[in-house]
Amino acid sequence: MKATISFICAFAFSLISIYAQKPIEGRWDLVLQMDGKEHPSWLEVTHSGMNTLVGRYVFLNGSARPISEVKTDGNKFSFNIPPQWESGSNLVFKGELSSDAIKGTFTYTDGKTYQWKGVRAPKFEYNNNPTWGEPISLFNGRDLTGWTAMGENQWVVKDGVLKSPKSGANLVSDTKFRDFKLHIEFKFPANSNSGIYLRGRHEVQILDSQGEPSSILFGGVYGFLTPNEIVSKGPDVWQQFDIILIGNRVTIVANGKSIITDQIIPGITGGALDSNEGEPGPFLIQGDHGPIEYKNIIVTPIL
Repeated sequence: MKATISFICAFAFSLISIYAQKPIEGRWDLVLQMDGKEHPSWLEVTHSGMNTLVGRYVFLNGSARPISEVKTDGNKFSFNIPPQWESGSNLVFKGELSSDAIKGTFTYTDGKTYQWKGVRAPKFEYNNNPTWGEPISLFNGRDLTGWTAMGENQWVVKDGVLKSPKSGANLVSDTKFRDFKLHIEFKFPANSNSGIYLRGRHEVQILDSQGEPSSILFGGVYGFLTPNEIVSKGPDVWQQFDIILIGNRVTIVANGKSIITDQIIPGITGGALDSNEGEPGPFLIQGDHGPIEYKNIIVTPIL
């Protein structure tokens, strides 16, 4: 009997050792240094089976990319991912863990090597019983007051509608928010593409799409969260999102139907303004992927 108990205890201890979280595991907010500029990025490392570490990675653009294996050697680690929207060779990352920070180098698809650094992504508290403030209209229906174009501005206001008649600059709100409700109405022509970034970091996709739902199609949180169904009304029709973001948990109602309910957004999406996930952030409206129109942009913050 004692031998049996000893065996069970030893087996349980071995399982605990095998499945114990490695120091590199978790989510990391990264900053890449490229050509004299800082760019946001994101990394997640998780356990797979007994010994293998796998993950997901968000580069400057595109969706979260799977990492088949994160190799470790003490405090050092490395992984590579194939190109997505880039051309050339795999991206190769090498890093080192020190306390709750990581840093290292990455070799881009053109063979050039750059520096990066990162910190652990914050843990978010969820407010189950929020007190809502007064609704704030972010678009006055007359001009671009309260918004700044990221580049040469092509946005115009006509008949109470905010319009981007062609691909050009994105728009960023001057006001930043942490937790909120957002009501926003939009209309796009056939085959066009836009999106609204929550806190400037998490894109909710606006795209002329039908059929099987996907995280990169209408109503998805780009590359992370897939809606229950595609409820787009199609081109040249006014549509709306009603979004609640508290901490990193999001609910999206599109055209009156709940398509994502109280789901965790793992990290920043491609094209984010920064990787400071724990801080308030602005809204970013995409104007660089095609014509788009917006109106009735109303935010209700949590007090």
